[in-house]
Amino acid sequence: MNAEFPSVFSALRDILRSQRGNLVAKEDSASCYCLQGGIHPTLKRPFPVAWVTIGKNYVSFHHMGIYVKPDLLKKTSKQLRARMQGKSCFNFSSVDQTLFDELEELTARSFEVFRSAPFIK
Repeated sequence: MNAEFPSVFSALRDILRSQRGNLVAKEDSASCYCLQGGIHPTLKRPFPVAWVTIGKNYVSFHHMGIYVKPDLLKKTSKQLRARMQGKSCFNFSSVDQTLFDELEELTARSFEVFRSAPFIK
């Protein structure tokens, strides 16, 4: 594991913690922090909303609000978009405070999507 990964993970976990609100931390370990909330309308059980994990090559930040409402990415910088993998995952191998600040703002807007959903309490 890259020596910087724990500090990257900590910074990304802090973004989720600051926006947590009524969401529940399903997992809070040294390599995974996962927030879940509400009851999935189809599956009828709580579901993950956002999570951070340490992988082999990256620390990954996932947010389902971006997946559900991709137009939230319209104001995202090219630099942050370059970190995207798939529709709702951002990968980092080092701390980049400028991108983390932007990601925190995007996360706040994304959480609003879920807070306004009828299945999130």
